[in-house]
Amino acid sequence: MTPQHWLSALSVAVAITMSPIAHAQVAGTTMVGISITEATQIASGWSATKSILGKNVYNDSGNKVGKVEDLIIAPDRKVSYLIIGVGGFIGIGQREVAIPVSQVHELDGKITINGATKDALKAMPAFVYAKADTRRQLVESQADRDISKAQSALADLQKRASSATGDVKAKLDAKVITLQQDLKTTQDRLADMRKSTTPTWQMQEEALHAASVRLQQTVNTSAN
Repeated sequence: MTPQHWLSALSVAVAITMSPIAHAQVAGTTMVGISITEATQIASGWSATKSILGKNVYNDSGNKVGKVEDLIIAPDRKVSYLIIGVGGFIGIGQREVAIPVSQVHELDGKITINGATKDALKAMPAFVYAKADTRRQLVESQADRDISKAQSALADLQKRASSATGDVKAKLDAKVITLQQDLKTTQDRLADMRKSTTPTWQMQEEALHAASVRLQQTVNTSAN
């Protein structure tokens, strides 16, 4: 199983644990939230704690170049980067860099980055975790961009509907209504998040993300 496969399996697990439809499962009861197929995929995947985090990273020559310190989950809920600790001694003087999953491979059972050297990794810009306030600003800014794009798409859709007739107009009018609804939902979720206090805003993030994804899908559909 390649790192892309086991990281993909891990992504499924992460997405499920972060999703509002993922409920606890109790022996003897109906499984809610994930299917048997999904559960099987997770069971056959690699454990982040046991098989990835803390593991050494090598280059294709078999030389150790660092150690996996963390995994970064992108907004689309996929594992996108490995955070590799390089340099230092017993953790002292170590710096961390972000390596895209696409550059990570499995070679002889080892996590491998082809062509990597300690010096090359140490020369990369250091990875720094975003502060909570910075992350909140990024989430809100992305939602603002999605809303702006949707508003432009809605204006275009309404213009097309105003000049259409018959069945074409009926279909366009239906798309207008759907887009208006999804746009309002996203705007409401963003407003809820902006009203939240610092300790609780993350509770609104999942709802905002789900609304934004649906809005993006509706915008793409409206263009056809």
